Amino acid sequence: MRKFIFIILIFFVTKNTMAQVDLAAGMGISFVNNSSLTEYLNIFFPSEDEIGAFSSTAEFYFEADYSITPSFQLGIEDTYTLFSYNTSIGFTNYKIEYGHHKPSLLAYYVMSGEGYKFKFGGGAGIRLVDLTEKINVVEKFSTIGFGFLLRAQGHTKLGDNFYANVGGTMRLDFPGEPSNGERKIHNNITNENVNINSFSVSVDIGVSYFF
Repeated sequence: MRKFIFIILIFFVTKNTMAQVDLAAGMGISFVNNSSLTEYLNIFFPSEDEIGAFSSTAEFYFEADYSITPSFQLGIEDTYTLFSYNTSIGFTNYKIEYGHHKPSLLAYYVMSGEGYKFKFGGGAGIRLVDLTEKINVVEKFSTIGFGFLLRAQGHTKLGDNFYANVGGTMRLDFPGEPSNGERKIHNNITNENVNINSFSVSVDIGVSYFF
């Protein structure tokens, strides 16, 4: 009898817990303002088209949110963005690229109804950058810092527990100055080290699963 009651309790607890979890994944485009890196590239490695104030990067994300109340959620996410730039200087090819991981803790105010859910909130977390620069040889750099975000996200039901989602995010990221342990990337004109600090606005689409 006790075993039966225990199994029933586990069933209801698991069912209740499972009904409070949102999973979402997708991709999008991010428009990034990074004045330090942009200035460095435009001065020393110019191309036919000068880099503007905002550069576009591809963005991929995965998110898991847990409902504390019907109108409040806590969550975690990892967003990954890619940046790449290459040009030719005389007989030399120049290339720089980096991957930017942005794991964050999230908090949302939630509005939901039959077949839809809207989330408004923000979060903060660490920021990790792995950067590769190639002039004549390949050098690898890395840095770690922190960042903040604000987000609005909408979910529309597709069928069963599946939803389509679209969201917009603003970020302030401060990963700092990439280093390879021996040196940092230095801008001799401004006499400053190059940093990957940025302001960005992104738009993402994806698929969600609520259970």
